[in-house]
Parts: sequence; structure tokens; C-alpha cells
Amino acid sequence: MLLGLLLPDPCDSHCPKDFKTKARELLPKVQGKVGPNDKDLQQGLLKFIGDFSNWDLSTDRTYLEVSRGLVKAAHPEETPLVVDPFAGGGSIPLEALRLGCETFASDLNPVACLILKVMLEDIPRYGPELADELRRVGKEIKKAAEKELAEFYPDDPDGSKPIAYLWARTVRCESPNCGAEIPLVRSFWLCKKINRKKALRYEVIQSKEGAPRVELEIFEPKNDNEVPEGTVSRAKATCLCCGTVLPPERVRAQLVDQRGGADAVFDAKGKQVGGARMVAVVTLRPGETSRHYRLPAESDYHGVWKAQKQLKAVLDEWKRGGKKGLCPVPDEPLPLERMKGSSGFRVLLYGMKTFSDVFTARQKLILLDLLKLFSDQDTKLSPLQLSKIIRHCNTVSFWHKGSETVAGAFGRQALPMCWDYPEYNPLSPFAGGLQDSLDDFAEAAKHINLSSINLGQVHNADATESPLPDGSAGVWFTDPPYYDAIAYADLSDFFMVWLKRVIRDQSLLCDRFDPSNSLSPKERESIQDPGRLSSGVPKNQVFYESVMAKSFAEGKRILNRDGIGCIVFAHKTTEGWEALLTGIINGGLTVTSSWPIATERGARLLARETAALATSVHLVCRPRPEDAMVGDWGDVLRELPKRVGDWMERLQLEGIRGADLVFACIGPALEIYSRYSRVVDAEEREIPLGGDPEALEPHRRGFLSYVWEVVGRTALEHVLGTAEAKARNSAAGALEEDARLTALFLWTLQSTNGNGAKVAKEESEDDEETDEEEESPKKKKQGYSLIFDVVRRFAQPLGIHLPEWEGRIIETEKGVVRLLSVKERGKQLFGEESISIAGIRIEEQARRVPQMKFDFAIQSETGTPPQIKGHRQRKKKDLPGGASAKAGTTTLDRVHAAMLLQASGQTNALRALLKTEVDRGPDFLRLGNALSALYPRESEEKRLLDAMLLAMPK
Repeated sequence: MLLGLLLPDPCDSHCPKDFKTKARELLPKVQGKVGPNDKDLQQGLLKFIGDFSNWDLSTDRTYLEVSRGLVKAAHPEETPLVVDPFAGGGSIPLEALRLGCETFASDLNPVACLILKVMLEDIPRYGPELADELRRVGKEIKKAAEKELAEFYPDDPDGSKPIAYLWARTVRCESPNCGAEIPLVRSFWLCKKINRKKALRYEVIQSKEGAPRVELEIFEPKNDNEVPEGTVSRAKATCLCCGTVLPPERVRAQLVDQRGGADAVFDAKGKQVGGARMVAVVTLRPGETSRHYRLPAESDYHGVWKAQKQLKAVLDEWKRGGKKGLCPVPDEPLPLERMKGSSGFRVLLYGMKTFSDVFTARQKLILLDLLKLFSDQDTKLSPLQLSKIIRHCNTVSFWHKGSETVAGAFGRQALPMCWDYPEYNPLSPFAGGLQDSLDDFAEAAKHINLSSINLGQVHNADATESPLPDGSAGVWFTDPPYYDAIAYADLSDFFMVWLKRVIRDQSLLCDRFDPSNSLSPKERESIQDPGRLSSGVPKNQVFYESVMAKSFAEGKRILNRDGIGCIVFAHKTTEGWEALLTGIINGGLTVTSSWPIATERGARLLARETAALATSVHLVCRPRPEDAMVGDWGDVLRELPKRVGDWMERLQLEGIRGADLVFACIGPALEIYSRYSRVVDAEEREIPLGGDPEALEPHRRGFLSYVWEVVGRTALEHVLGTAEAKARNSAAGALEEDARLTALFLWTLQSTNGNGAKVAKEESEDDEETDEEEESPKKKKQGYSLIFDVVRRFAQPLGIHLPEWEGRIIETEKGVVRLLSVKERGKQLFGEESISIAGIRIEEQARRVPQMKFDFAIQSETGTPPQIKGHRQRKKKDLPGGASAKAGTTTLDRVHAAMLLQASGQTNALRALLKTEVDRGPDFLRLGNALSALYPRESEEKRLLDAMLLAMPK
């Protein structure tokens, strides 16, 4: 994307001839000879950009030389300064260095700035020899760590090395006749590899004197049914001895008393008497790579007990010294739950109050020893080498049963509760271990030095107050905070509390805007978080829009006259988009193009129930002239359909689908709107960007509502035919509301990387990672889901009344709309009778009245429709054209009925129904074909539809 921003288009009449000449000299070094005309050169440059985006070519010398040569040819006088005010982990500024540009990276967050300084300043400054030096120092640290930590991770008698200890928090059964210890285990599986399955099973041992207890055994299950179900689900714990179920509030109360329950409790002699229970130990045998599993022994608990005593001694010494300086272990408070993005900090509900509580005593002691070893290096590089260990060495990680490794915290942007967790040995040789962290850092340093030729500039700054002078930047390229999706500062504190205990220059890790704050800055953070105040004002949507506008105005200020900007966004709520776009407009920028770029990992997308963006939309901007004219609403509205339609067609040809396509079309639509200083109607009333989508007047409804309407109508044209988009309330001959709603729903769910929404079939990391949301159903319901606001934005302007279809084809719960599966509609369509009986009735009706047009669906034999939960009957005069009264059947009803007849093998009844539909008209076949194209390729619905369509009379 950065190369695209930096290079001129050869097909543009203003493209310099010198650039074209130089480009023709450079490109043959990495591809064939370029054709003679400008279009050939344009395609050659696009191919080069695409090829160079391949990670395997990221440090290829030839590609780097060609890319830098092209940038220099495009900017012969001075290589442009690339500025990123929300630099975060530094991807954009690092790419700028790789292309030979000067770069300025800033961020409000001190942890981000530390990463930026190391990556953009320190590593390039030390040169290529740094990687070798890091490996040399790493060996010394590892050797010293092995010596100091060996007593806490004793080897087995046969020489095997424990690499992970699998723990379960515990609570007590509160049944009066039981009182047994309940190990909180989500799953008794240990390893789920195809050819090597390991699991735990239990036996209840009754005691004459005390409470019953559970003894565990490791075995190799022949099938999944042999493995017991876990003891905890949605914060409800089931006693293995008596079957009593503890409700979430009691589980919480017991864990609060244990401060989270991650540590084992010992008596004076070192015998474990309560707290967390070790359920298994993972070992490596000398000369082997396969993991082995055994039950815990007394020696395993002894290492934990010794670590607890040693940690207590460290803390006692600090207290005797008057508590000078920072507490050796992080005593800073965990963030309170306020916003959606911080909902993962549910550990607070279970007694964890400080960051220290997220770690066991042994983990804290080990990290303290490593802190000391790393701090002796006296460099900013040291803390970052420790960060990966911190991510894996905690009690909110989980044991991945497929790869048999510790999956570290932050599989998603949250800190969820983990009932059972692995305590890994940091000296072990797998991901997250000391050696792995050292190797990763050395390898990163090597690659950065291979590809960077300049040093970057890094500044801890608020994006609304850039220290750069006016007109100093050639490119302003940034990926701003995603509205209310991620609690960036809260999450960074997980690392900051440890890093500031190892880095000597405390000025690098402080809130320079508030010296009294010991953690990362929160007040100025650019997120929507109403629970926090900024200068006494809640950080609501207005705050976010205001901060974005100020940040983008700063971008406009520092851009030179010919400068270009690019803003990345991938948040999938309409509120987030509206807030960001409002900031762009108010910041004085004009959107000139919009490109969706695939950025999301496939496994992450499959783990989500609702439509997930596979792309990040890149909005390319230019500074809007100060004397920009006022736009006429009539002109903007007339231009909108063609602009959106052309882009939808282009993007679909590029393979962009569903929600990605929806949000990618907002950019082209915004080009029309944002070129003006403001847009007004005939009465000089300003048309805002956002507004009330249910309002009728444009100045109240807002521009974006019209964009959604145009996108929806254009989508219906593609999937259902042109009759669907001619009038607000649908034209005569158009399909009914429920068909249009279903088609738009499935169209929005389509995936950029495939045909239709995908459903995760295998256990995902997200599914394994957390299970503490007791209010959610244990078993996911069938059907497909979309965020309510997305559905509402489509439905309202197209005359689709969502309340009328609640309980009929959709179900709304907690801001998510679920499209009911076809199987769930069986009782609606056939009443209380079974499908087989309904099939017999249909056959008899067909024999008596061959030309009968069936209206059997959602009617009993007496013609009285059954009551549908949540349904409010509408008067017929209220129905828009093309809608259907609830007492009758719709085309979608009859398609679903045919699919159910197909599924139940009612061949004769299906033929009778299909013949009647052919006589009725083309709508049935038109809708069936459309839905077949929209349903996911491997879904049961598509299979039934295709089989049913094959049975249609010719």
C-alpha cells in the first residue's frame, strides 16, 4: 500500500517521463521486459507491488533495490517523509524505512514507543552485527538461568524434563453431604492429535471419615465418547462425586476468597492441602521430540512450594527495607471493566485485583530472576526479549491440545478467565520459552538490518499535537484506534508493569502527560470508552469523533501541498465507521479512493459466529482545499448510485465479498461527499454524514444512510434481479420482504476468501481459550448471525420491517440478529403435524385439485395461522407493495417447505409442490437459484437447495 502511495501512475498525464524511463530500467531485474505503452508499465508496477508484498521476498536484495530505486525515481529531489501518528507496533514506519524513506513514528502509549525505538532507532543503529551479539548474550543468559532456576523445575528420575505443568483451579462442592474438591476443568483431553490421543479420566473415591475425592488417570481413548465431559461450563461447576452444580455466583465467591485460585496451598511441611490442583505433567525424554504425559508426583509440588517460600523471602526483604522503589512483583491494579473492548478483563470477577494475581508464585519468582539477568545488559533491547516469555508465563494462557504447546495470552484482545491453565517451564525448548524468545528477537534484528538503510525518528506524542512543522510530510499513513473494539492502554499495561521493573531509564515508560499515573496514559487515549473521563467529559462517540478530527486535521497540517494520506480501518460496526468518517470530514480531508486489502488470518475468521472482515479498508485521502465549494445535495444524490454500482462491480471482480464489499464501498461514496466544504439541500440545510436512518428528511437522515440504501439495492439487483431495486417499497413483481431480507443477509455474510460465510468445523483457539461467559448458551444455535445495526441499516431504507419477521425468519438477541435455519422453521411451515404427514396431505390435495395453488405453509388445515412468538399482526392496508400478510405464504416459505420435503425424502409431495410453483410463476425458481448462489458452499442448506432444484419440472 505504501508503494502505491509513493509511486505515480504511468497512465496519468502528469506522470513524469523520467520516472517512466527509470521504471522500465528497473522492473526487468525482477520480471520480464515491460511492454511499450503506459498501460503495460502500469501493470508491471502493480505486479511488482503484489510480488514484493510476499513475505518470502521481504529481505530479497534485488526487490529492495528495485523498490528503493522506484521511490527515488518518483521523488528525485528528496525522499518523502512518511508519518504515522498512531504507530503502535511500527508496521507502517518499518515499511517506510525498507523503501528508503525517512520516517517519523509517534504514539501516546509508552510501551508502543519502546517497541518503536528499539525497532526503528536502536536495531538499525547497531548494524548487522547486532543479531550475532544478541545470540552470544542470549547464551550467557540462558546458561545463568538454567543454573538459578533448575531447583524449581526438577528433572524426572529417568532424565525426562518437565516442560509444562497442567493445573486446574478448584472449588468445594457445597452439597451438605459431599464437600468434595471440584477441579475446574474445561476438557479432560490432553492431546487430540489424530494418531496420538491422550486424555484424563477419573474415579470417585469414597472416604469413611472426610469428603469423597477424585483420582485421575491418563489413558488413550479409542473414541471421543470415552473422554468425560469437563466440570465447568459458563462458570457453572459440576461436582464429579455427587453431581451437584454450583452456580456462577458461588464459583466466583470461592475463587475470590482464593484471590483467583491459581496457586496451590501448602501446609508447614510442604504438603498440598488446597488451592489449585496439578492434573498432569508434560515431559520430554532425552533424544525425543514427542511429548509424554504423566500424573503429578510429590516432587512436582515440592518445586512449587520452594518457589513460594523464596518469593515470600524476596517480598519480606522489600518490606523490611521500607518498601523503597517499586514492589518486586507488579502490584498495580487491573483495569476495571467499562467498555466492550475490555470485557475480557473478567478475571476481576474471580478475585484477581492486581496484575500480580495473573501469575503464580513460581511464575513471579522466575520472572524476577529473568528480570535481573536481562537488566544487567543495560539496554532497551532487554525488556522486549522478555515480553514473549511474559505472554506465555501466566495463568490466562491455555494448553493447545492439537499442537501440544502453550498458547499464550492475547489470542484475542482481552484477558479472559481460564479455569485450567498450563504453567510451562521457561527453560523448555518450545514457543514462548527463553531460547525461543532470544532466537526470535535475534532473527527480527537480523531481518530489520537486512532491509533498513535509514534510522527512524520516534516520539512519544499525542496524535492531536504533532511536533512536526507545517508541510513537512509527503505521506501521512496511519491505522487509528478501532473505536470501542480494543482497550489498547489497558492491555499494554500487562507488559508495562514488568518492563518498567527491568528497564533503567524510567522516562521511557511513564505517562508524560500525567506524572501521577503509574500506568499507560488513559485520559487522552483515542477510543470510545464512556466509563472514563477526559477533562471531565465522558469518552463517548462525540469524544472519539472530536479526537479523530483533531488528529486528521494535524495530518492535513503537516502534509505538504502535494502530500497524500491513507487511513486504515477494519472495525465492523456502523457506529465505528460513522465516527471515523466524521473525523475525516471534520479534519479537512477528502477521500479520493478506497481499497480493501486482505489482512486477517483465516483461522481467526473461522472462529467467529458473525460476519467478520477479512480485509482492512484503506481510505486514500488528500487535503481538502480551504476554498472548497459547497455541494448541492441533488447532484450528490444523483451521482451516488452510479459511483457505488461501478465500484461494487469492480470489487466483486477482484473477489471482494460480503461485509468487506459493504465497507469498501463507503470510501468511493465518500469521494462524492467529502470533496465539498459541506453539502446542502435546496433550502440550504446541511446534510450531515450520519444521522437517524429512520428519518425521512435528508438533513435528518444523513448521507451514510443513503449509501447503505444504494449498496443494498444494488446487491438485490445482483442476486434477485432488477425488479428488486426500483422503488423504496419494492415494485410490483418483486419478491416479498422475507426473501429480500434473507438474500441481503446471506449476501452480507459472504466471505472474501470463498463462497459464503464459513462455519468453523474444528476446535479453534478462541473456543479453547475461554469459557467464562455464563450468560451465553453452551451450544451454538444453528443459522447465521449479523450485528443488528448492520441488518437495520440495510433493511429500513428498503422497506423491510424487521419486527414483522422476528420469530419467523430472524431472531434478535443482545445486538445480534440470527437468520433461522431452515430446519427451525418446520413447525411454522407445517404446524404441529410431522413433515411426513404434511407430505401425505399435499399429495392428496394435488390429486383432488391438480391446479391448486398451495397456501399450506404456516396454516393449519382450517386455515388459521398458528401464533408466532413475538409476532404482531399487521393490518393489510399497512403492507407495502410486494409484502406478504403473515396469514399467507411467501415465496421463501414455499422454498423452505420444498427444502424440508427434500430433506425428509417426501419425493411425491415435493414433485406436487414444485409443479404447482412452476404453474404459479417464475419467482420460486428465481429465489431458489439466488439462494443456492448465496448459501455457503458446504452448507446443508445449499445441498438441499441444489437437490430440490434438480427435481424441478423441465
